[in-house]
Amino acid sequence: MTTTERLPALPAAGERLGRYTVERVEDLPEMQGTLVLLRHDLGARHAHVARNDDNLAFGVTFPTVPQDSTGVAHILEHVVLMGSQKYPVADPFFAMIPRSLNTFMNAMTASDWTTYPFSTRNEKDFYNLLGVYLDAAFFPLLRYESFRQDGHRFEFETPDDPSTPLKLQGVVYNEMKGGMASPGSVMWRAFGKALYPDLTYANNSGGSPEDIPNLTYEGLRAFHAAHYHPSNAFFYTYGNLDLTRVLEEIGAQVMSRFGPQTLDVSIPDQPDFAEPRRVDVTYPGSDVERGGQVSVAWKLGHTTDPDGHLRWSVLSDVLLGNPAAPLTRPLIESGIGSALADLSGYRDDFREGAFAAGLKGLSAGKAAEVQALVLDTLAAIAEGGIDPELIESSLHQFEIGQREVSNSGYPYGLQMMFRLLGPWLYGGDPVTGLRLDAELERLRADLEAGPVFEPMIRTELLDNPHRVTLVLAPDPDLAARTEQAERELVERLSADFTDEDRARIVRESLQLQSLQGQESSPDVLPTLTLADVPPTVQRVPYTTEEAGRALIGRVPQPTGGLTYLDVQVRLPVLPADLLDTLPLYAYAVTRSGAAGQDSRALARRIEAVTGGVSASVGVGGKPDDLDTLRLSLTFSGKALARNGEALVGVLHDLIKAPEFTRERLEQLLKQRLAGLKASVVNAGNAYAERLAAAQVSPAGFVEEHFSGLSALDYLKSIVEGDELDALLERLNRVRELLLQGRPLLCLTATEDDLSLDLTPVTREFTGDAPVGHPNPGILAGGPQARITDSPVAFNAVAFRTVPYTHADSPALLVLSRLLRSEYLLKEIREKGGAYGGGAAFDARAGVFSLSSYRDPHITRTYEVFRAVRSFLDTELGERELTEAILGASKTLDPLTSPDTAGRLRFYGDQAGYTPEVQEAYKARLLKVTLDDLKRVTDTWLTEGRAGYALVAGRDPNAETEALGLRFEVQAI
Repeated sequence: MTTTERLPALPAAGERLGRYTVERVEDLPEMQGTLVLLRHDLGARHAHVARNDDNLAFGVTFPTVPQDSTGVAHILEHVVLMGSQKYPVADPFFAMIPRSLNTFMNAMTASDWTTYPFSTRNEKDFYNLLGVYLDAAFFPLLRYESFRQDGHRFEFETPDDPSTPLKLQGVVYNEMKGGMASPGSVMWRAFGKALYPDLTYANNSGGSPEDIPNLTYEGLRAFHAAHYHPSNAFFYTYGNLDLTRVLEEIGAQVMSRFGPQTLDVSIPDQPDFAEPRRVDVTYPGSDVERGGQVSVAWKLGHTTDPDGHLRWSVLSDVLLGNPAAPLTRPLIESGIGSALADLSGYRDDFREGAFAAGLKGLSAGKAAEVQALVLDTLAAIAEGGIDPELIESSLHQFEIGQREVSNSGYPYGLQMMFRLLGPWLYGGDPVTGLRLDAELERLRADLEAGPVFEPMIRTELLDNPHRVTLVLAPDPDLAARTEQAERELVERLSADFTDEDRARIVRESLQLQSLQGQESSPDVLPTLTLADVPPTVQRVPYTTEEAGRALIGRVPQPTGGLTYLDVQVRLPVLPADLLDTLPLYAYAVTRSGAAGQDSRALARRIEAVTGGVSASVGVGGKPDDLDTLRLSLTFSGKALARNGEALVGVLHDLIKAPEFTRERLEQLLKQRLAGLKASVVNAGNAYAERLAAAQVSPAGFVEEHFSGLSALDYLKSIVEGDELDALLERLNRVRELLLQGRPLLCLTATEDDLSLDLTPVTREFTGDAPVGHPNPGILAGGPQARITDSPVAFNAVAFRTVPYTHADSPALLVLSRLLRSEYLLKEIREKGGAYGGGAAFDARAGVFSLSSYRDPHITRTYEVFRAVRSFLDTELGERELTEAILGASKTLDPLTSPDTAGRLRFYGDQAGYTPEVQEAYKARLLKVTLDDLKRVTDTWLTEGRAGYALVAGRDPNAETEALGLRFEVQAI
């Protein structure tokens, strides 16, 4: 992650750099970096974090405060990236993805800001992407056709036939139709509107489907002109960059072309409520027994107050941060619901903060009961006081958060951007987003002087009338009413259409189709070449030692004083009835009790001495064999080095002596069921892909039972069928089986901390059973359809192909990238109106998949999937091939950091994916030809090797018969 190069010299406060003034320079010792804050004469602000990291990052953020729910900020985010003055190609953003070695590229719209971030480890790539992002944001073409494609448009069902039904279409329109079918999304939108009804947060910044058609093209352009100006821009850069050069580039490409402008994007305070309120909302759902949520929420003080922000962050963690927390435990143990409500905890997503707590997994009529439980529990906590050990444990978590440098999730450089954006955008001190030293010192001093958090609970919660009880309920008829409302909206908006209007719709539809069909050469865009791809893979040094049955790898890394320990246990032969039990074991084992401690005591212990522990299940195989599988359970944890021995003790007890009780297991399974059910509408494509892969791949079959819809079905059968006693027996069998496995331990720490004694764990594995190789077969029954409450579809097809070391594997990986960027983007998203279409190749499992996300179509999409081979016969050239190889190469060189680099190398080597094997793969990948892509398509992507699956809101069979597809349909 880091380099040994010297950082470029930094300016001093007060210095002028061109038309920039350096306002402040702050050391950031916790991350070994320096923050430089600058302001341009036009008003643009710039934050630069100088740090010895070669993963360079950039972002430009604009406060966007929509005054309605037409989705103007969200649609603009899309359209901005669809061609600019310097790069007038159809979609420069998507075109740059395969021309780059980026480690992150995206754009996103929040409630009151829009941001355009990227990161890359290649300096040439950084400046390539910088130029494209700057031109896109500040000088977009904002074409009318782009607005119609990604925003909204009228279109006849048969675009050139005005006698066919008229429909609303658009990428964002379909995205939000899918999004607003998710209970979590509905809850989020209702949360902002309920607590801040007079502010911009009352609007749906993403766009409400019923309001999106009210946005005009002129309104979109006006919003851009007002908001996307240097005076309203917050720039961010990170890494071992030359700041002067970056500022010169931004100055030349942007600042020199603008004059002064003022825009008031300030957000006032929400007037306080005189008394608490209740808000009821619904979402399209059929689970009236367990689909409800109730959340009690309060408006707090400004998120720019660093002391208040820290104290609410700590108090939220104390109250809700683990299963034993004093607010979480009574809520869950009440049995009223199954899990904490969405959005529970402290929220700093708004200018004024919020705190919420509640339950989900409810039947109707529970609002008063949940509200009373939350208020009574908080009153008891305020009266009885908070155990100082809980506060100290929470502060311990913040210490870990300050020290840890990790690229897990977002790249670290962009994590820092999001941390400082909060206070910065609302007029606070951005330094407080990166450093907490002063605030922590003041908090500790106040804690020494007397109670801090109990008075906060009384004054800011219990005595605060600005409170909302938010009730979310499923409505089984809402989906049908929404469809009818859409039809009525179309009828109302088109009631006065003349023949000329209908002819215009046909003309514009055909014009859009024509433009979508035109080839737009991206040659004007900057690019990398294959020479920029490093031929080697990362070789992380480590030592190994045998310890009885265990193999230990010790990896020296600059972890900032943290210790990471992973214990991967390769399992012996697994009885067939335990396959579905494994993921439930992994979920429950870290949330139950162990070694004489109940779940509450163990949770408090984990919080006090570690930065968190987890358990996961996995399936792996050999690089040259798709059928010889092995199953594993992995226990992972991290801690400050001073607590390394305590971390080993926690993992020992979880592995050796977990204790499952019927009561706790019932709570956990209901929580997991609520979470999985809620995830289907948001991640239906992933579920469809797993279900398709299970039909063609033994590894895919296992993954489907670990984390797919089969896992959801099994969990439902346990919860609803009173099978807990039988499950308890199986969990205990898994524990016994686990200790017969072969453990591979990976310890990652600084050189001084690598001698940690691991024998408390290794000595428990005394069995002599060989590692098992399950033969699960594949899912029978043909194409699979799962029906749920969704107005859009998620379609997938998967193919069994070849193992990692097979000569065709690199070509299949390149093919997946080519299809994603050159074919599916245009056909599924641009023409089809889906939010996304993708191709992926899991080289280790040998599964190739095609999928769509939030898709208004089913049959059309499968026709697109089946036309892959015809697409390869179109005019494809070296540019498309080179870009596909570039994109594929990124997957072979993932972004790592001290916490992950050694783990990936050690376990990769033990599985046979050594640097030599990986470099041979990369060498073959760099030599893939277009003929190779056609050949592997003809050989491996055939009907006989295909598995089909979809998740949708309707039975697909009436539509798909013409394709010869007959789905087995089940309700979720």
